[in-house]
Amino acid sequence: MPSDPVLIGGENRSGTTLLSILLDSHPELVVGPEIDFTEPVNLGPHILDVCDVMDRCESQFVGATKEGIDPMWYDGVHFVVQCERFGLQRDLLRQQVAALMAERGTDLCSLEDRCMLIDAIGEHQRQQAGAKRWGLKLQRKIQDIGTYAAFWPRAHFIHIIRDGRDLAASHLKSVPEWGYRTVADAAHGWLEVVTRPRHAAPGERYLEVRYEDLVTRPRETLQRMLQHLDLPWSEALLHHAEHEHALFRKPWGHPAAEAAGKPLYSGRNGRYLHDLTSGQIEEFERIAGKELEQLGYRRSMPPRTSG
Repeated sequence: MPSDPVLIGGENRSGTTLLSILLDSHPELVVGPEIDFTEPVNLGPHILDVCDVMDRCESQFVGATKEGIDPMWYDGVHFVVQCERFGLQRDLLRQQVAALMAERGTDLCSLEDRCMLIDAIGEHQRQQAGAKRWGLKLQRKIQDIGTYAAFWPRAHFIHIIRDGRDLAASHLKSVPEWGYRTVADAAHGWLEVVTRPRHAAPGERYLEVRYEDLVTRPRETLQRMLQHLDLPWSEALLHHAEHEHALFRKPWGHPAAEAAGKPLYSGRNGRYLHDLTSGQIEEFERIAGKELEQLGYRRSMPPRTSG
């Protein structure tokens, strides 16, 4: 039977990495960054081949961008890198993949097989850390929460939401190489991620928190999350930057690793007021203004009225 993970979701650049590091500081949790496990098609054999390739020429992949990696290997390299960010060594990953392929008699192509592999990885890390539960980032896959809630019937989901205008500014200014290229794209993408999970979420196992509350009222917000997870309070969560985390030991160029290793900082709240033009702000609010208001964010500009 699958275990009882803590699965973190949210739009890219919403604070999911920071949240994973904060929760990883709790003595009863071991929480890793995301692992993209829906690609490639033949996950099992591909990962085993990629491990061999990386053993021979790991230096070629250190700091490499997506454009710098042969497309044939990219998904597998990314998977291995993400596992190492979680602290799972390559040889152990090989063992996990080979064992599950033998047990299932498949190449781990189905989503069920893939989830079983993630569960095995999480359970291994939990046992190694002597923790009560393991956790991982689902990231944008939180949109398919019904699927993952069915596979993990004892999982708890935490969905972190950030002001979509700040998220748009972060994409356009901080990660232009892979983030949203336009404010309109960011607004539509943000809307999709923040609204879809509610329709299929298992109510008692699903919790939404705001990034802004996390960085301005961390104790209160973290206590709410721990209550959701039925875990006791730990002061370690307020000192996350002072603890060891697997992501910091081998970040492999993770775009949020450096920032997540610093004390909580609220100075990026409202960055859109400086980083976006008034026209861009108006465009975002025209598309997603109602949802911003429902989530407690004030509009910068009054909505347009017809007539």
